[in-house]
Amino acid sequence: LVNAGCQFIIATHSPIILAYPNSVIYQFNENGIQQVAWQDTEHYQITRQFLNNPQGMMKILLVDEDDTGENT
Repeated sequence: LVNAGCQFIIATHSPIILAYPNSVIYQFNENGIQQVAWQDTEHYQITRQFLNNPQGMMKILLVDEDDTGENT
């Protein structure tokens, strides 16, 4: 299909799919729609942060709001 010039529109959070060679990626956010490199997507950056420091990310994700003093 690639050799035939076919195009696909895929909505994904997967950095693996985002990294497909020669893909064009559009990011939708509060600023509108921008074309971005896959490494610049939030999904890639969060996955990379997790893989580089899983324990640190789990602390951030599982923090008890009562322990932060934010709800006092």
